[in-house]
Amino acid sequence: MAKDNMNVPAFDDIVFKARNKEYGAYKLRKRYNRTVSIALLIGVIILATAIITPYLNAKAAENRGKRAERQVEIKLENLDTPTELVAPPPPPPPPPTDVVQQQRYVPPVVVDSIKPEDVKQLMTADQAQTEVVNKDVVEAVQQVKEEVQETEAEPEPFVVVEEMPMYPGGDPALLKYIMEHTEYPEIAKENNIQGKVIVRFCVTKKGGVSQVSVLKGVDPELDKEAIRVVNTLPAFKPGKQGGIPVPVWYMVPITFTLK
Repeated sequence: MAKDNMNVPAFDDIVFKARNKEYGAYKLRKRYNRTVSIALLIGVIILATAIITPYLNAKAAENRGKRAERQVEIKLENLDTPTELVAPPPPPPPPPTDVVQQQRYVPPVVVDSIKPEDVKQLMTADQAQTEVVNKDVVEAVQQVKEEVQETEAEPEPFVVVEEMPMYPGGDPALLKYIMEHTEYPEIAKENNIQGKVIVRFCVTKKGGVSQVSVLKGVDPELDKEAIRVVNTLPAFKPGKQGGIPVPVWYMVPITFTLK
């Protein structure tokens, strides 16, 4: 059976059969494989150049550095012989000889007896002790000890007791004292600041005022003035629980009003 030699048309010829081959798309498809090969070759060349060029530059710089290290320049110059002779340094002085100082020996004088008045007796420890008493210092130390003992022994203040603390003259006298001794701060006056400050303090078992604090404040200057006035209060009649004086919390409102 004879084989017929038939020319198989290319894919582009099949696609563009019975079409206008002068159209640009046919030419582009015909040159596609050649264009891709040329582009791939150019890309490989550029990539190889980008990789190899820095390596060659580094090698060249290294070789230049080695050649520069090997080159050593030596210059010999004729030095004239000095006409003036320099005298050698003088020899060091000899070490000083040790000087031995001698003193004349004086023999001791032997005394047969010692007079009683020449004998000095040492004081005993009891005789050496002297007591210096300063009454002011002793009283101050004793007062500090009492205050420390009182602070340590001060129990937690009560809120309500059988017999509440009483200001001399009652609450009207207390409010009158606060009104007469309160000074309105100038800064609060200028800024027209008014309000009621509630102060809490502890009436100790001796009637004194301690632990002053502000429960409800209005302004730092007004709060500060309220605390100052309360700290100046005279002694209260202390509160009692079971007939025994005890510390009790006490509150007082102080109203600041501008006319």
